[in-house]
Amino acid sequence: MRRHRRRQRIRARNSHNYNRSVKSWDVIVLGCGVIGASLARELHKSGVRVLVIERGEPGREATHAAAGMLAPSGGDLPDSLQELALASAAMYPEFVRELEDEAGAHSPKIDFRSHGTILLEETHGVEDAAKINREELEKLEPELSQDISEAFLLQESSVDPRGLMNALVQSLRHRGIDVAHGSAASRISRVNDGTFQVQTEKTTYSGGCVVNCCGAWAGEIDAPVKIPAKPRKGQMVAVLPPKSRLVQHVVRSEDVYIVPRSDGRILIGATVEDVGFDKRVDPETIKDLQKRAEQIVPALASTKIHENWAGLRPGTPDDLPVLGAGATGGYFVATGHFRNGILLAPTTALIMSRMIRGEAPGFALEAFSPARFS
Repeated sequence: MRRHRRRQRIRARNSHNYNRSVKSWDVIVLGCGVIGASLARELHKSGVRVLVIERGEPGREATHAAAGMLAPSGGDLPDSLQELALASAAMYPEFVRELEDEAGAHSPKIDFRSHGTILLEETHGVEDAAKINREELEKLEPELSQDISEAFLLQESSVDPRGLMNALVQSLRHRGIDVAHGSAASRISRVNDGTFQVQTEKTTYSGGCVVNCCGAWAGEIDAPVKIPAKPRKGQMVAVLPPKSRLVQHVVRSEDVYIVPRSDGRILIGATVEDVGFDKRVDPETIKDLQKRAEQIVPALASTKIHENWAGLRPGTPDDLPVLGAGATGGYFVATGHFRNGILLAPTTALIMSRMIRGEAPGFALEAFSPARFS
């Protein structure tokens, strides 16, 4: 009943526009990366009419550049994100299954792997890490350097973000969700009847609510709440090994991570750079990443570069996401996930969908409130 009343209130804001035969939506989601697309899909599951506005091509920014490690604990994950991360990791198998069903034959099977992670660093914040010795390492990953005498085995998964995003786009189409891409949102304003107008380079859209999921570009919009989002550049390289199954587990150290894909590619990454919106790839940086990876898996020295790239992660001053409602009713923010956007997509979609529909989010979100930057 509460959810029904919330949908009625959202749609009431749009009645003025519908009376004038001008199309409007219950919710306008800005940004069609993994966060925006997952949220649009979750809202649609509850009967909400959604429009997604994307500045470029769906999923071609931070999502396209991500490695896809689903690491819900330890490493550089802030303690305040632990609960959300663990919940999101637990949601992933069903999340992937649903997307594959909805995408159908229009999208290849999502490369979701649950082989685990070998951690070559301290296990702060990791409760289920199993210490393994050299003999056990030989059985799990025989190509690891002989200099590695022990490590920790974590029950973690990984996913190919590009395949995941392709399935998400197909899911949006399957559900009939409107997507307008190729023109960035520049201004969000509230009009006298309580609705919002989103202005882009090409046109103006109207909706009952607006959610800013614009990642590194979230602060570039003239909006009711100014978000101090900033791009955090990451460079990465994918190589093709001389033989298949060179590495089966994700391997993480303090200096580099190695992420295998089921098609044979091995990803090596990644830098964290504060250089604005510069997405240029530096050959010397790529060489350095390769050298660090070769110290862990010497056989990587014989691989060929398949692709290298740089992406812009959405950062914030405290490296925590921004999740919640702005001071202006009907305006919401879901951005700033930094290195954890792929991992946190299912929980972010669930939390924000609940909040937009007037329900309790189900998680403590004080640390992620947009108000902390006021």
